[in-house]
Amino acid sequence: MRLGSLGQAAAQRLGYEIHPHLPDRGPLARRGKILREWGVSVVLDIGAATGLYAAELRRVGYAGRIVSFEPLGDAFAELAAAAQDDPGWDCRRLALGAEDGSAEINVSGTRDSSSFLEMGERHVRGAPGSRYVGTEMVEVARLDSIWDDIVRPGDRAMLKLDVQGFELEALRGAERSLGDTVAVQAELSLVPVYEHGPLYQEVIAHLEARGFRLAGLEPGFEDLRTGEVLQADGTFVRDPQ
Repeated sequence: MRLGSLGQAAAQRLGYEIHPHLPDRGPLARRGKILREWGVSVVLDIGAATGLYAAELRRVGYAGRIVSFEPLGDAFAELAAAAQDDPGWDCRRLALGAEDGSAEINVSGTRDSSSFLEMGERHVRGAPGSRYVGTEMVEVARLDSIWDDIVRPGDRAMLKLDVQGFELEALRGAERSLGDTVAVQAELSLVPVYEHGPLYQEVIAHLEARGFRLAGLEPGFEDLRTGEVLQADGTFVRDPQ
């Protein structure tokens, strides 16, 4: 019996199975493939929090530019610190929406659930620690208003939206920008988790109407008590004309 078979037999006696490590599979690997296949040269990381998403892009070998947007002061400080040694990673303390101006955002106990919208009861039940603990006034801009300042001629852009129920507002402020975008990753709510926030069908329909197709789904926010997936991340791509 080979060494591998011996190890498998021993693991099975303990109730486990050994599987080969497949670095070309899984959510991060798929994200890297999308970036390469669609030739993405700049990622607009909208709702960046403390920079985990951008750090993951570097882990999968993405070497292009990243522009991260985060409106909350404490989270932005951590984001800026994470990006300080990466010359290709720019950070803006800004929220993106349908209008230019300022607005009050609800600050979550976990920060990554902060939203301009009221949190739904289903969200609180699924993650009690995410309840709001305060508010903060933040600057808001339309992506169309700042697009020419951050995207260079010839760039192939990808948008990542992690904006807690504000997906359609951010997209409505990006009507012109979407025409120059090749891929979008957006959080999709399967059930109402923010009051008046869109459900997955609305976000999918909005992007399909603008030439994108759904190319992948990954489970996101999960109710740890019931096992239900409340939100998923959808990846959308625009095929060459």
